[in-house]
Amino acid sequence: MADAADGVTMQRYPNISDHGLIGDLQTAALVSTDGTVNWFCCPRFDSPSVFASLLDADKGGYFRIAPENECVTRQLYFPDTAVLITRFMSADGVGEIYDFMPIAGKRATTRHRLVRQCRVVRGTMKFILELQPRFDYARATHTTQVTNDGAVFRAEGTISAAGGAGAAGELTLHMSGSSASSLEEQGVTMERDGDGLRATRTLRTGQSWGVILESDGGAPKRVHSDDIHRLLTDTVSFWRTWLRGSTYRGRWRDMVARSAMTLKLMQYAPTGGLVAAPTAALPEQEGGERNWDYRYTWIRDGSFSIYGLLGLGFTDEAEGFATWLRDRAAEHAGDASGPLKIMYRVDGSSDLTEEILGHFEGWRGSKPVRIGNGAADQLQLDIYGEAMDALALADNNGVPVAHQNWLKIASFIDWLCEHWDQPDEGIWETRGGRKNFVYGRLQTWVALDRAIKMSQKRARPADVTRWTAERDAVYNQVFDQGWHPKIGAFTQFYGSEVLDSSLLMMPLQGFISPKDPMWLQTLNAIDRELVSDSLVYRYNPSASPDGLAGNEGTFSLCTFWYVDALARAGRLEDAELTFEKMHTYANHLRLYSEEIGSTGEQLGNFPQAFSHLALISAAVNLDYQLDHGAGITPDG
Repeated sequence: MADAADGVTMQRYPNISDHGLIGDLQTAALVSTDGTVNWFCCPRFDSPSVFASLLDADKGGYFRIAPENECVTRQLYFPDTAVLITRFMSADGVGEIYDFMPIAGKRATTRHRLVRQCRVVRGTMKFILELQPRFDYARATHTTQVTNDGAVFRAEGTISAAGGAGAAGELTLHMSGSSASSLEEQGVTMERDGDGLRATRTLRTGQSWGVILESDGGAPKRVHSDDIHRLLTDTVSFWRTWLRGSTYRGRWRDMVARSAMTLKLMQYAPTGGLVAAPTAALPEQEGGERNWDYRYTWIRDGSFSIYGLLGLGFTDEAEGFATWLRDRAAEHAGDASGPLKIMYRVDGSSDLTEEILGHFEGWRGSKPVRIGNGAADQLQLDIYGEAMDALALADNNGVPVAHQNWLKIASFIDWLCEHWDQPDEGIWETRGGRKNFVYGRLQTWVALDRAIKMSQKRARPADVTRWTAERDAVYNQVFDQGWHPKIGAFTQFYGSEVLDSSLLMMPLQGFISPKDPMWLQTLNAIDRELVSDSLVYRYNPSASPDGLAGNEGTFSLCTFWYVDALARAGRLEDAELTFEKMHTYANHLRLYSEEIGSTGEQLGNFPQAFSHLALISAAVNLDYQLDHGAGITPDG
């Protein structure tokens, strides 16, 4: 009986990978292969949801358009754009839905539009529209008003959103059609369905039917098909114009282009903040408790994104995040975490109080469903290295640090000199207590090294003598205490016998030569212990308890780091094969979540910025290694 119930649960929830992403550079939505928008937060990535059936099929709310009869479905992006096409194929006909969001621009706005256009390219199809909004993570009730031109849904009471994220309190559905006759005369049936709306229309070859769902859209109005076509044309033009700015001419253009557009979709244009993922609480293990809210900007993730963006020539996006990062450094908002917090909201505010949505059952029963993030105040010393590496890279590529910002940066480097030699929570935000993580020490060395170079290159004021002494002390400590003679490798934390794939960054950031015998031994140990048919685990939770139950999949970010490390170590054939194998784990749209499960399924929040930015960096470096010879670094 339990097995049957489990099967029903699986049928109610699509695979995490069965989705495409659309967005307008301020928020985003997931559209499944059956034509359902089952995740959408508005007006920002971190605002409360209005559609969340991905986390609760019954209570979460959704927006579905699909043919009446069962069909074979396929999904693709309109070439070189973020316009999603879902195709439905049956014996009676072939239909399509074009889903996109017109670009909102760099001014923060509460007005966002989700456009859905149905077309029939062969035969005849009857489309059914089902719209069931659920405001504030389905915690708020709403009223529904159906008119001759569409419908409007208004939340009752006041919806509060933490951190100034705002919350959609009204959604308007505008129907397309001629204003000369009623929708019914044009073949559209429309009726209230509980707290939502149901509409149908039969289309024949060459016919189309569009709708626009708009936040803060006022009264419903009839939309001409030409207006929808213009929105589509403008959106296609935006993405193609933007993508033409890429300087990448390497071997994996399609993969790199899709990853670049995915990162662009996850950057909040008004501030430059990049969310780790547009979703919350998708699990690292089906039925498990490792379910986190990733709709925030991590110092770490965003800093690494500068590598990917600059590597492709997207200096505006890199400058946007560098500016966001410099502002956080200038604020010194951290407390327990030091001058910097490990994560912020996209506008730079730091209210990330974690709470559990107990009324949601979670994707396929994966509880608890968390929003907010309790790790925000953790001490993770590595963020200072990642931040300084990013700022130094930006500084070398035409995005200089202003005087006042340099003074703030210098002050947090002084703080780091005082506080680096202590346990912290580490890169993976484990909840098993503080330890002397080797990765944290590595990034401390990076922070000090990059700060010294920035000071010397630009003749900026700094206590270089002290910074140099501390940098050398960190270096010596890592080699003295981070190396485990019995294991013959650098390990997760001092005295530990556990390996950690974050240490793949050691040669990538210049801490150790990629062909140093100590590093090659570490790489061989990672091969043995953390690599499964080219896929890489972060660490072994059973060998290093992290305070959480259950296991997890392989980590896509780490697999791409592994590709880079193999290439630099001279193992080019292994690197290229691993990279090509990794492509087979992408979903049908070349998107990656956070992790890959034992049978190749995508796990965790989706899509994951970390995965895509690491793919870009691996592709750029692997191209360079293949063209110039193994082990040669781009800077010589």
